[in-house]
Amino acid sequence: MRAGESGGGGAARKALLVAATAVLAVAIILGFVYVSGVTASHPRQEEVAERGAGVMPFDLDKTTHVFEATESGGVQEVVADDPADGEQVALIREHLREEAEAFERGDFSDPAEIHGENMPGLKELEAGASRIETRYAELPAGARIAYSTEDPALVSALHQWFAVQLSDHGDDAAPGGDHSSHH
Repeated sequence: MRAGESGGGGAARKALLVAATAVLAVAIILGFVYVSGVTASHPRQEEVAERGAGVMPFDLDKTTHVFEATESGGVQEVVADDPADGEQVALIREHLREEAEAFERGDFSDPAEIHGENMPGLKELEAGASRIETRYAELPAGARIAYSTEDPALVSALHQWFAVQLSDHGDDAAPGGDHSSHH
């Protein structure tokens, strides 16, 4: 800023920085997915499903994880493949409600148990949990956790964290978009 100019452009520069960081994070994720062969290997997915069965009370074969990276963080959903399956819907809601509460406290032990302690983005999310807004909401066929932050490094960490989960869950996961279209 030159002498005599006002500082009114700070908010615009911050918004531009957040947007640029989000675009860069998505490019990195797409590169990771491309290099890793789009999804994790079947043995890795089987290993993740086995560990997940000990952490998640719902049936992975009857549900779908949805991960959508957003400009300010992301949205994670779990929905029953059959929306009329009340048992799966109830189990999804109970689990995601508990997870949202744990994540707000910086407790990401469940994803670490399923995907590994060295999961990309995990350490940053644990350390920065107080700067991430976590919102739980019920969906007709399951539930959602929305994450948002103004910290570009945490947005990037969320995007990395989502990319690993999307890859690791393989056929039991889908990239986000129109949330109402998944089930």
